[in-house]
Amino acid sequence: MSPKPKQTARSAALNLLNQVLGEDRLMSELLGQGVLQGLDPADRARAQRLATDTMRGLERADRLLQKHLRKNPPLYVRNVLRLATVELCQGGDAHGVVNEAVNLTAANKRTQAMKGMVNAVLRKIAERGPETWANLRAPRLPKWLRDPLVMAYGGDVVGAFEAAHFAGAPLDLTAKGDPEAVAQATGGEVLPTGSVRLQDPGQVSALPGFEAGDWWVQDAAAAIPARVLNAQPGEAVLDMCAAPGGKTMQLAAAGAEVTAIDLSPARMERVAENLARTGLKAELITGDALDHTGQYDAILLDAPCSATGTIRRHPDLPLAKDGSEFGALMDLQAQMIDHALTLLKPGGRLVFCTCSLLPDEGECQVEDALERHPGLKVDRERFDLPGIDPEWITEEGGLRLRPDYWADKGGMDGFYIACLTA
Repeated sequence: MSPKPKQTARSAALNLLNQVLGEDRLMSELLGQGVLQGLDPADRARAQRLATDTMRGLERADRLLQKHLRKNPPLYVRNVLRLATVELCQGGDAHGVVNEAVNLTAANKRTQAMKGMVNAVLRKIAERGPETWANLRAPRLPKWLRDPLVMAYGGDVVGAFEAAHFAGAPLDLTAKGDPEAVAQATGGEVLPTGSVRLQDPGQVSALPGFEAGDWWVQDAAAAIPARVLNAQPGEAVLDMCAAPGGKTMQLAAAGAEVTAIDLSPARMERVAENLARTGLKAELITGDALDHTGQYDAILLDAPCSATGTIRRHPDLPLAKDGSEFGALMDLQAQMIDHALTLLKPGGRLVFCTCSLLPDEGECQVEDALERHPGLKVDRERFDLPGIDPEWITEEGGLRLRPDYWADKGGMDGFYIACLTA
């Protein structure tokens, strides 16, 4: 029996593609299950980058490949070709890329007869592909998602979203203390809202201040809800859907008495690890937030949602999902808002947010909540913060963040945020 071929960054990236595109699995789930654990840290990061780049450029890769294919090969071979095409068009070494693509095709008994075709197609791509690649449009979102977004924002704005998605995302950090000190140590830039942005960070755990717990990874948009809540020292604050813990750490760093709850044991373990690394404290509860009782001065509800605002960092999402579960998520969001309001002390405040671009998960949720709860108000003054453009405030009084904002700096996640007071 011949030994199993050694896993490489490219073979691991191919495995990720096959599971996302063939089995509708999310990359975050796969990584959480340790699919890349057999690789050293550098190859692990490279495999993830190759798979992510390929999913971002899938439409471009398919357009280039269709010129050289009489019919679609099996998904495994298509993904070999896609992976290699993206790498070639981004300046990869033609000999190494083509050679490994042929070897990956030959290693699969069902596809080994296609290795000659793979070799021929990729040699043509290597010759003309990079030149053509640059002239193709930014890949479009699938119709199931693009249509409602165009209805909400218009075609030009959605085109700007897609350009931001294709450009990818830099790495943002939230400082436990002084953002300027973190920026100086890591070579980053302090953004207008106080996050620290690194354009080419390398291995995150090797950055200065990681082991000391001076900062944590958190997109600049995701850091804004906790700033809007503005937890004060000694306040009793509930983080209702806490994992992976970025907002919990912000609230704890502000000196609040934080209770953090989340349904997922595995994700709550990550919250505990992050708190331990940063030396911050919070009471952690694993369970259903809808069953939670108590009274709090302030609540942060980052509700389960479609996550359509995170596509610049998670390009697998529109490829693995079809929107069929979004209705149930919207119902859950309404239930969570209603329950959160029962947990507020008189005069308390609730920040509701979702990392979604869909108005049904943001603006519409708040409008509906205002109708369900007479006396409920939206506090617009909470958005009087550094870096917040007043034009981002919506008609009903929430804050709409979009991936095309700060395009010259690398964009931000799509988010909706509102502060509600009874």
